Amino acid sequence: MITGQKSMPINILLVEDDNGDAKAVIRAFKRAQIANPIVRARDGREALEILHKERPDMPEAPFICLVDVNMPRMNGHEFVAALRADPDLRKLVVFMLTTSKMRDDVDHAYDNNVAGYIVKESAGADFLDLIGTLNAYWRLVELPDMP
Repeated sequence: MITGQKSMPINILLVEDDNGDAKAVIRAFKRAQIANPIVRARDGREALEILHKERPDMPEAPFICLVDVNMPRMNGHEFVAALRADPDLRKLVVFMLTTSKMRDDVDHAYDNNVAGYIVKESAGADFLDLIGTLNAYWRLVELPDMP
């Protein structure tokens, strides 16, 4: 457990290349009155820079990652594989939040131990409920220690 976890805000790392989709997620968090800080990366490489603290303007961990599958430079699967191969990052909680319904993408994500695979259009009108469910998740679970 992260010391003081319940009083420490959980930072959300949104790894999403599409500006419209990123704005929609951020708007949904605001509508649901979820005040967790959201940090956005436009692809997996930028997300790794943030997590490796290569950008001094970024907040400290803990992070929960919301990751798109289809992105330039480093896609969501490559990003999650890099997390799982890194001893300092392998325990991060990751949810795939994507438009891809391809079974190969779903299976690949779960093979890399994601906490959930959410298809954006399936959430549709229930997207606000989905965001509320994610909020309840990270308020209730014990997160692993992170270096």
